[in-house]
Amino acid sequence: MKDHPTEHAGAPLAVHSVDEFVFSVNALAPARHFYEHFGLDVRDEGGALALYTFGHPHRWARIVHDAATPPGSKRLRWLSLGIHAPDLARFEARLTERRVARIAAPAGADEDGLWLAGPDGLPVQLRVAEKCSPSQPAPREFEPPCDNHGRSPSRSQAKKVRPLYLSHVLLFCTDVDAARAFYEDLLGLKLSDKSQSIIAFLHSPHGSDHHLIALAKSGGYGLHHSSWCVPSIDAVGRGMEQMSEAGYAQGWGVGRHVLGSNYFRYVRDPWGSYAEYSFDIDFVAPSHAWPATDHPGEDSMYVWGPALPADFVVNHELPAA
Repeated sequence: MKDHPTEHAGAPLAVHSVDEFVFSVNALAPARHFYEHFGLDVRDEGGALALYTFGHPHRWARIVHDAATPPGSKRLRWLSLGIHAPDLARFEARLTERRVARIAAPAGADEDGLWLAGPDGLPVQLRVAEKCSPSQPAPREFEPPCDNHGRSPSRSQAKKVRPLYLSHVLLFCTDVDAARAFYEDLLGLKLSDKSQSIIAFLHSPHGSDHHLIALAKSGGYGLHHSSWCVPSIDAVGRGMEQMSEAGYAQGWGVGRHVLGSNYFRYVRDPWGSYAEYSFDIDFVAPSHAWPATDHPGEDSMYVWGPALPADFVVNHELPAA
């Protein structure tokens, strides 16, 4: 993307983080049970559930109650993206220059920043916030070399897995290429990798994991999964065990992705979508020119692991689902 007159050289005009995602459910108790067992710090805030990671001050997500949301389903309500304070006026100028209409904040959302209609009408907020996307590669913990003693962690003494931070979200959309244009040309994200017009992975030029936002083709918008960083492959496996013991045995993995390189376990949530334990994802340094490539379909999902669940890419937020 070429700089416009409203932008100054050397400072990419782009969002830097997924500041928060918000979705609604018919009942909050199943959400609390799922995310507490997943290892998040679940707090009551203003009648909603707020998702934090232990030891980190940032609120990553909120789950709100909505009696109109069908039982057993969820609905993505809005996506808040973080920007640097000097960029607020620059984004306002860009939106004015390109004649992009603003929208009112959804019910229950704050009116800070700029509100736009995103792909398929998803409300998207640009707000000034501290950068919460990673600014360095994710932690990588490994067992020490063999030294005449057992190195495996003890199952009887295994600690509860607690994710470190939100790595990314994968969003459904009807037109991946059009959604890319919104997030890239308007909001400044950069393409990491894609597979035809079916799935795309976008990072921030301010530095982020391989993808801050991923886009997958569907019949409308929705949240496919949120991905949470853990520090080891053992944490991925223990997270799978932890959730199976809590009643959430369905999912996908353990396996390894090609695009992003991370090891994963997707845990199916009460609404048919997923929360992912992710270890060792690729990192894109600030202003780094990542070699974006269009990959064959077989590389878009995984290099090894169990077979993909039949409904893994179904958008359960759509009425037809």
